[in-house]
Amino acid sequence: MVQGTMSDSGKSVLCAALCRIFRQDGYTVAPFKSQNMALNSYITRDGLEMGRAQVMQAEAAEIEPDARMNPVLLKPSSDTGSQVIVLGEVRDQMTAMEYHRFKPKLIPEIMEAFDGLAEENDIIVIEGAGSPAEINLADNDIVNMGFAGMVDAPVLLVGDIDRGGVFAQLYGTVELLEKSDKDRIKGLVINKFRGDQEILKPGLDMLEDKTGIPVLGVIPMLDVDLDDEDSLAPRLMKKEHNSPLDIAVIRLPRLSNFTDFNALDQRSLSGVRYVESVDELANPDLIIIPGTKSTTADLLWMRQNGLENEILKFASRGGPVLGVCGGYQMLGRTLEDPDGNEGETPFLKGMGLLPTDTVFTADKSRTRLSGRILWDPDDGPSETGSSMDGLRIDGYEIHMGLTRVDGDPFVRLDNGMTDGCRKGNVMGTYLHGLFDSGEFAEGLILWLCIRKGIDPGELRIIPHDEYVQRQYDHLAKSVRKSLNVDVIYHIIGMK
Repeated sequence: MVQGTMSDSGKSVLCAALCRIFRQDGYTVAPFKSQNMALNSYITRDGLEMGRAQVMQAEAAEIEPDARMNPVLLKPSSDTGSQVIVLGEVRDQMTAMEYHRFKPKLIPEIMEAFDGLAEENDIIVIEGAGSPAEINLADNDIVNMGFAGMVDAPVLLVGDIDRGGVFAQLYGTVELLEKSDKDRIKGLVINKFRGDQEILKPGLDMLEDKTGIPVLGVIPMLDVDLDDEDSLAPRLMKKEHNSPLDIAVIRLPRLSNFTDFNALDQRSLSGVRYVESVDELANPDLIIIPGTKSTTADLLWMRQNGLENEILKFASRGGPVLGVCGGYQMLGRTLEDPDGNEGETPFLKGMGLLPTDTVFTADKSRTRLSGRILWDPDDGPSETGSSMDGLRIDGYEIHMGLTRVDGDPFVRLDNGMTDGCRKGNVMGTYLHGLFDSGEFAEGLILWLCIRKGIDPGELRIIPHDEYVQRQYDHLAKSVRKSLNVDVIYHIIGMK
């Protein structure tokens, strides 16, 4: 089990690295996180919802994502409440206190999921959440030391030196634990180091002396491009771009599934940045309104801070706008919520850029879909020499609400149905992961380049699967150099 001294200490990435290392060494391996809190989620092939961190780790292990890898997913809907998803399906909506009292009842289902994976694999790499030293939550813990105890897992504790105070992080975390939990920690890891490791050596020796736990490695700040999971993701802080194409994604307060746009940021031609204000928006080549956990609340936020008006002016000048999931709903004419599934706003006018009307319902759509784009942005004989009509698109739906479309659909699905809507330079879709296969991303970037008068050269966007597999190999190679993998095998009782 990998635990951290804080959120974003690097647990998810280290777990992915270990999954790839063990897989490279010939073992069958699966990731596991008993409870995850994130708005970035994924739909498995059997229509179940799980956190993207375990999807990333499953990719590293070269296996199909399975909802058992993340049996409990919490999707925050407010500052004090979350939607509780158990084994891929919505169980309830709970406040933080209600869930704290309820979660011990989930232990049988969590253990059944874990035991099933354990029967099928040689090694399970378990990820903790936050910090095990959150002593106010220790009594009902099902994700850190509480779960480590349930499955008798040895623990690696990871500290983030990039934020400073790493020795205090590690030592303080160890000292706040009960002796039985402290004894579970078999190794310390320092993550995100920059510079000469010789400078660290006196501190490492003192840390080992004070804790009685060996330091198994110092991992440098790595240049790997993998999916981020939460609101601490560095890519969300990116306000500028150094690429010919400027793609602005609105950083909504309840932003979800921002990993949809990573593929657009993988090439030197296009740069993705996240904007929260009118001043930051400027004049991009494409505006994307992403998914959100609360469509009406985030539309009101854009309306109040002036971003909606700027997007409307941008679209009126011919600027392309793409809405995904909640962003697609916002682009329509009306949003109705008669049963209060979204909040306290029963009716709201949309942005009016697409001829659609959405009614929110309690039922959640969860399905994987594929199809082909139905959009020639030049509407007839091509002035730019680029058309996206017929390009392949693969993705998945996670949304609440039904949308009635009066205009042209955006995607012809393989099942004979349609998805989304398009009107001139504005397009909307419910499909998450729409750029991962590469074909639509390549077509969109090519069109934007030609539209702007940029020579795209030999444009080829590597498909998501191919690109990330290269990243996992690079990650595993770098971590092998920095971590004492032989000792880790010894800790888990394997060669």
